[in-house]
Amino acid sequence: MSKNYDSDFSFQAVTDKDRRGLFSMFVIMLGFTFFSASMWTGGTLGIGLTGSEFIAAVLLGNLILGIFTGALAHIGAKTGLSTHLLAKYSFGEKGSYLGSFLLAITQVGWFGVGVAMFAIPVNKVTGIDIKLLVAISGILMTFTAYFGIKAVTILSAIAVPSIAVLGGTSVVNAINHAGGLKEVMNIAPINSISVMAGVGMCIGSFISGGSLTADFARFSKNSKVGVISTLVAFFIGNSLMFIFGAVGGKVFGTADISDVMFSQGIIIPAIIVLGFNIWTTNDNALYSSGLGFSSITKIPKSKMVMINGALGTAFALPIYNNFVGWLSLLNTLLPGIGAIIICDYFFVKKGIYDKIEEVEFCGINVVAILSWVVGILAAKFIPGISPINSVIFTMISYYVGSKVVEGKRGVKYAN
Repeated sequence: MSKNYDSDFSFQAVTDKDRRGLFSMFVIMLGFTFFSASMWTGGTLGIGLTGSEFIAAVLLGNLILGIFTGALAHIGAKTGLSTHLLAKYSFGEKGSYLGSFLLAITQVGWFGVGVAMFAIPVNKVTGIDIKLLVAISGILMTFTAYFGIKAVTILSAIAVPSIAVLGGTSVVNAINHAGGLKEVMNIAPINSISVMAGVGMCIGSFISGGSLTADFARFSKNSKVGVISTLVAFFIGNSLMFIFGAVGGKVFGTADISDVMFSQGIIIPAIIVLGFNIWTTNDNALYSSGLGFSSITKIPKSKMVMINGALGTAFALPIYNNFVGWLSLLNTLLPGIGAIIICDYFFVKKGIYDKIEEVEFCGINVVAILSWVVGILAAKFIPGISPINSVIFTMISYYVGSKVVEGKRGVKYAN
């Protein structure tokens, strides 16, 4: 094997011999969606919605996420390219740096949230200084992320069944504590929110990671494997994580899953299992952020992983303490990036991309940048579900703008 071989394919398409089958991809994608922060979101939904409203919000939110991520999974599997390389086709060579930076920096932020989610319950049990725990956790998680997709696969295989057992145990204990499922469903919201706000939270909790679906789906043997593994993982994994957080949150009146499990007397196994789960999703976050910054700086992904891990660890507690504001920011800024990639591939280029090594990209595709801004404004000011508004208005703006520019120039603008 060449000493220059890049097993993470930071700057090229994944080769056929490195593609994976359905089971391997399902394990990776399920580990991707088994995200501990989703339990916190579930807890917030649990104390803010009635039982029936919670079910409606989760089903609708995951349906929208499934369509969004399924489309990106198809593109990633078909082309073998990461999100950051795909963005060059629509945003241009330099223009893609904007999307890469935003997606990468939010993954660094999610890494910080995960580190804090692990360190805080350990601090409650042991009394060890929280900043020391954050530092140690961040260093250990960064170390394994350095080894790329192989480490992600191994950790996912351990974490997924473990968190399923722990979450199931917590749900059963909470239902028994309340006196039955009917009693849980009838618990009135503490901090009432609308169903549409709940849908927005469902989408916002994973729109950042979902926008990076291609980073993982590109390793799929074919499009069918990529799309199936992604859709099933989102509907099973994401829904379960919301349920794990919501049931305990309703019964014990707190959105914090560590407080729920502390009340249930299972905090020690929770620390161990949640630790594995957070470790998995944090490795995913650093893996994707490393690809993003590598695309911009041309520094190898492995080195960027180490830098990003240090940044995420440093800002872990401030981001964790402003979690709802963090979700709101993601809902506004990120959906448009994936929307432009989807629109460009399916509607503007009709599902045909030339091989990346054969394409000479323009510097900046102004149409893409302006369409992204339109999506941000739609998310911010138009009533409804902000990430959906962003996706719809971004795609319309990009399609119309691309056709106008193409008609004037007689060329495919981004190529």
